[in-house]
Amino acid sequence: MTAEAAIAVAVPHAYPRSAAWADRLAITATLLCPLLLLHARAGADIAISLTGLTFLAGSWARRDWAWLRTPWVMLAGAWWAWLVICSVPPIGQTLGGGGVRSLTQAVVAVRFLIFAAALQHGVLRAAWRRRVLAGLVSLSALYIALQALLQFATGYNLYGYPRWPDGTLTGPFNEPRAGAIYSRLMFPALLPVAERLLRGAGRWRAVAAGLLTLAAVVVGVLFGQRMPVLLIGLGLVVSALLLPRLRVLALSAGAAVLVVVAATVVISPPTYHRLVIKFSHQMEHFRGSSYGQIAARSVTMVEANPWTGGGFDAFRRDCAKPRYFRGWPALLGTGVSDGGGAAICVQHPHNHYLQAAVESGLPGLALFCGMVLAWLLALGRGLWRDPDPLRVGLFVAVLLQEWPIASASDFVNMPLGGWFFLLLGLGLAYAEGQGLRPIEPLRGSIPAKAQPLQSVP
Repeated sequence: MTAEAAIAVAVPHAYPRSAAWADRLAITATLLCPLLLLHARAGADIAISLTGLTFLAGSWARRDWAWLRTPWVMLAGAWWAWLVICSVPPIGQTLGGGGVRSLTQAVVAVRFLIFAAALQHGVLRAAWRRRVLAGLVSLSALYIALQALLQFATGYNLYGYPRWPDGTLTGPFNEPRAGAIYSRLMFPALLPVAERLLRGAGRWRAVAAGLLTLAAVVVGVLFGQRMPVLLIGLGLVVSALLLPRLRVLALSAGAAVLVVVAATVVISPPTYHRLVIKFSHQMEHFRGSSYGQIAARSVTMVEANPWTGGGFDAFRRDCAKPRYFRGWPALLGTGVSDGGGAAICVQHPHNHYLQAAVESGLPGLALFCGMVLAWLLALGRGLWRDPDPLRVGLFVAVLLQEWPIASASDFVNMPLGGWFFLLLGLGLAYAEGQGLRPIEPLRGSIPAKAQPLQSVP
């Protein structure tokens, strides 16, 4: 029974019917998110917004805003507020120059932060809700993996979409975005099952855990996307550090990654080309690669606007302006370079930290770093002492998403951004554990002696 239901039973009519319906609406929208994030990103955005709005409505009805004092919420609010300020139409060229469009996008970006707060402090307070959502995340990872294996074996996924022209597996999608999503979902889906298998007696359990882990890693490699493969390797290392029981298994799977990558030269030449040949070339000539040129352009834009940046979506809007045409030789004082000119311009800097600096300057970057650190500290609370496998998997998922030395999509881009905030909110809700205080009823509707509900399951 939820805290809301307990209040309604203990004190008739104390908890408004509208609040109960809002709660049901919020959990329904949340549990629909995995399906919508897979195949209806606009619907997922609506569900995320709806969850946040119902949570805010419940907080207003109960006059309960204590969640605003959560450290990560305060830092996230400060980062968001500064981004909004930096996105205000220019006032004497002091602030960002994105106009009303940039300001509007910055304002509505708060929906993702409120969504995560809603999951932690409201929607997922009941244990059964957390378990159901975690199960849906695992099913989503399995669904993506099976679609990828089908496409690898037959050339097409269940919906008739072929591999991407460069050989990348698209999984259940029509474009190559499955690898990044899978790398985040894999750990919260895999680690609890593997740990449960190893916990029991019998050699077959250890063999099953090993085969399951190997299969999960092989699928990650077969997608043929370089950054997800590297992040899966990082995730295995972190998992090995936090889960002693899985240490040998995780490290063995990490070694298996290298073997599988080497084997792709035979079993999947396009994958080998992307993971080995193309990656090696990019690392050897990073400054001249597209990623290196995008990074140089981002640094140039930050140098020009160090305090306020250019506002939301500044890179897409301003990248092609000639005053930012400087490459690494020019930046380092070793030569003259236009950094690729307008030809290198894309939608975003492909790194969340560069994006934060470009859009909101160095103060925004500092606030963004503080927000990420607060997330990781909250998710990691008690993990070293009591490393629950699901919590470790969710911690790893958030760490991989915000790993600083990585190529990434836009911070609030759907669907990967939606998956990230869903996993973040789920992880924060689990981190709260049994220390959750009950949701406050409407002010004045219940006597003080009726309010403690710590014993409600």
